[in-house]
Amino acid sequence: MIRVGILGYGNLGRGIECAVKNNSDMELKAVFTRRNPADVKILTEGVGVYHVDDILAHKDEIDVLILCGGSATDLPMQTPEYAKHFTVVDSFDTHARIPEHFANVDKNAKEGGNIAVISCGWDPGMFSLNRLYANAVLPQGNDYTFWGKGVSQGHSDAIRRVEGVKNGKQYTIPVEEALTAVRNGENPELTTRQKHLRECFVVAEEGADKVRIEQEIKNMPNYFADYDTIVHFITEEELQRDHAGIPHGGFVFRTGKTGWNQENSHVIEYSLKLDSNPEFTASVIAAYARAAVKMKEEGMSGCKTVFDIAPAYLTSLTGDEIRAHLL
Repeated sequence: MIRVGILGYGNLGRGIECAVKNNSDMELKAVFTRRNPADVKILTEGVGVYHVDDILAHKDEIDVLILCGGSATDLPMQTPEYAKHFTVVDSFDTHARIPEHFANVDKNAKEGGNIAVISCGWDPGMFSLNRLYANAVLPQGNDYTFWGKGVSQGHSDAIRRVEGVKNGKQYTIPVEEALTAVRNGENPELTTRQKHLRECFVVAEEGADKVRIEQEIKNMPNYFADYDTIVHFITEEELQRDHAGIPHGGFVFRTGKTGWNQENSHVIEYSLKLDSNPEFTASVIAAYARAAVKMKEEGMSGCKTVFDIAPAYLTSLTGDEIRAHLL
């Protein structure tokens, strides 16, 4: 059995707990939190919840530690630190900072003789693999990635920071005309605004200026200013009733040409439609946690991404089984 530890028990941490339950070769050994452990109630009976300050006391009980913190401030500090002591997996998703994060983690993982898998999930992660595979297969072509329809947790947080907003959620939605043009092999050149629109559901505080709130949201740099943005004002009851989930998904396309004169066109499309973003992300992480343990057992060390890990490491099936049933 692969002994799993979870650091952080929010949406992703709960998803990891469910994923461990659904993988017969894994067992949850411990959950670590920055909160008071007595206040954290987990689903798995008989598993301890400990303060993060006590994590090293459990080092010998855990084969892989899954880090469930945020990419903005948690993972840049946590992953390099814990890679010294554990085989670790994270879901770091700030694309522009992945090279920097990789270098920081790689150094410490090698020093500790551990494997560290970073940026696991569906993007980066599964979408990244599909972009690489498609580029290798169709070297002459164009890439397109669309996200949604789904809840963007970062953009939802940005809405809630606006003065006068009590609560809110934001959905990222692909523009259907752009999707159709890509599927048809038209190879369009698309601006940010042409690819996605953003739809916001906002609960305003009593007496708040809704006109100002709407304009502040629509003109927010780095979040909404570059998109067509729709703002709906609803009640807290409507938000909880109609927008309680965290769905997401998206599409990766590669359009390309083959033939001596590039006379034949091809479209590769990979898509996801997810009821629960954190639970699916957790399921991807669980597979890569298995891979990390296998690689550590083979004597490997250092930082790895999904590009570095052979598919056979992800499954609990034997080589004979995957050749017989999946090849």
